[in-house]
Amino acid sequence: MSAEPILSVKDLKVHFPVRGGLLGTSRSLKAVDGVSFDVFPSETLGIVGESGSGKSTIGRAVLQLIKPTAGRVAWLGKNIAGHSRGQMKPYRREMQIVFQDPLASLNPRMTAGDIIAEPLDTFEPGLSAAERKKRVQEIMAKVGLLPQMINRYPHEFSGGQNQRIGIARAMILKPKLIVADEPVSSLDVSIRAQIINLLADLQKEMGVALIFISHDLAVVRHVSHRVLVLYLGKVMELAKADILLSRPRHPYTQALLSAAPIPDPAVERGKKRLLIEGDLPSPLNPPSGCVFRTRCPIAQAKCAREVPALEARAGAADHVVACHFPS
Repeated sequence: MSAEPILSVKDLKVHFPVRGGLLGTSRSLKAVDGVSFDVFPSETLGIVGESGSGKSTIGRAVLQLIKPTAGRVAWLGKNIAGHSRGQMKPYRREMQIVFQDPLASLNPRMTAGDIIAEPLDTFEPGLSAAERKKRVQEIMAKVGLLPQMINRYPHEFSGGQNQRIGIARAMILKPKLIVADEPVSSLDVSIRAQIINLLADLQKEMGVALIFISHDLAVVRHVSHRVLVLYLGKVMELAKADILLSRPRHPYTQALLSAAPIPDPAVERGKKRLLIEGDLPSPLNPPSGCVFRTRCPIAQAKCAREVPALEARAGAADHVVACHFPS
């Protein structure tokens, strides 16, 4: 792993104003509230958490599809936070996204070939028709699509094939970073492993870095070099995947891990399950102190008074946890 990150996010905040009440007063919905992390070349950073924790908002804020309220998003050392659409254009070929719903992210009136070629039309308009077609068919073959499918429309493909089209569109410019926003959650279980393995193979071949967003820790554990656990817009724990999944220190991470299925039936039946009580609090009115304390089984009075710092414990510099009483 390179010593220098290609992406460095520091204290990222994305707050949305929400109007309501009889007087129309404005309140702030804190979707992301002070998140920091780095992404290195050829690395996969998994971001995991419940629905509503702010995972997708982080992915879109990194790409400036949503403007951050505060914080720094440095791409190859240059801060791009707050850049306009025009200012971001030079960075688009290096930073791409794969969306959650493959069919909804594709134009039904365009053929697969035209969809995949869209980035070429924007960034390499000088290509001839033959060169354009060759590039499209080459990337189709890499993602497991037959080149003769180039003139078919999205409704003629399965869900997994449509996701391959989305991946081909993201990969055709050979970007340095791809944000994969829950790329397998809408697919059948039998197809998920194929798409995950495809992303892993393309990463090895092309050296692209991935931010892999999912609510499913069982999926994230198979693809990630490091894992960031998010809850109500804040980082609960961040560590190398093997360390975090074998020795989780935050109660929230432990509960997520206990809910992830294990392929071995005997182990699955015998494992201890940690249930999280209650619902995710509203980001309009997050709890004081530690945001997880209202559902935490080990919460104490200190948890309501003080926000726990995200820091290394017991000398493990590459394993940070935001908890007053990490186990």
